[in-house]
Amino acid sequence: MSEKLPQQPQSEEVDLGQLFNAIGKLFEKLFAFIGRIFKGIFSAIIYAIKPLVVHFKIVAAALVITAILGYVLQKSGEPIYYSEMIVKPNFDSKYQLATNINYFNELITSKNHTELSQIFEIEQNDASQLVSFELKAGPETQNDLFIEYDEYVMSIDTSLVDELNYKDYLEKRDLMSGRVFTITAKSNKIDVFSLLNEGFKNTFINNYSEHQKKVRDTLAYIERKSLNMQLDRLDSIQKTYLEAIKNDSKNPKFSLEVGSALPVQEEKTATKEYDLFLKEQEIRRNLNKLNLMVAEENTYYDVLSSFDKIGKKDKSIGQRYVLLFPVLTLVLMLLVFLGLKAFNYIKNYE
Repeated sequence: MSEKLPQQPQSEEVDLGQLFNAIGKLFEKLFAFIGRIFKGIFSAIIYAIKPLVVHFKIVAAALVITAILGYVLQKSGEPIYYSEMIVKPNFDSKYQLATNINYFNELITSKNHTELSQIFEIEQNDASQLVSFELKAGPETQNDLFIEYDEYVMSIDTSLVDELNYKDYLEKRDLMSGRVFTITAKSNKIDVFSLLNEGFKNTFINNYSEHQKKVRDTLAYIERKSLNMQLDRLDSIQKTYLEAIKNDSKNPKFSLEVGSALPVQEEKTATKEYDLFLKEQEIRRNLNKLNLMVAEENTYYDVLSSFDKIGKKDKSIGQRYVLLFPVLTLVLMLLVFLGLKAFNYIKNYE
């Protein structure tokens, strides 16, 4: 008696083969598409730099000439020095600071040295050596940014928190979102920066910041008065409670009720002295926290780091003409070559 083995259906094998073939073709098309992208990028780069290679002698001569000119200008020009001051504005005086920085730069551009000398209380000769001012955020640690984001989350509707996570918040925050700022002053004179420290004091004060400080001080006064009143009432309650305990010890059937908070019943109950002590400590902590906040923010700004007495020489790319001029020349020539090619292509287009 012969046994027939079960056979797999041919259609199932065909379907699997077609599926693998389709997947293979899909990957081939994907890799081919990626290859065409890289090939296109490579071709564009070669097409862009080809004129520079073809006209290598002209390009090399232009780079050498501009490098020499940049070197001569860099050596003959006045050196620029810079120094930084780190400040923490209070009472929203940072907006006035940003406005004043722009105003100072306008005075420097218009060469209004008289006004600058009056603002910073320096000689006009020193004011004429100022080059520019710049306001930047920070320095900020990661912990500072976390605290700032946490305060921002607490200040908005909870339904909006999911729409702006920590990463998005950092990307969208602007200069005025920070608490600490760096003021960079540039000058042709190396020792003028220490004279600017005093002049910046008045730049943080305006009507709005003065109003903010008055409001803060008024609210702090009201809160402090309220806390002191609570302490006085608590002290009175403690004395009344202790007196009730003494009377209760003399007369077991004596009953007394102080408001609705501290009933003294005929039957002896657990003492409330510890609860009163905890409440007193809580009020005192709030009072100390309030006094500390007022003491820490009692000025319109805090200077975390003043301008240096002697500035540092500016070695940024903007002042290194020996490198800047050749780079700009190379970019300009590249644009000219590409413009000529585009012009000829449009001109000969049918």
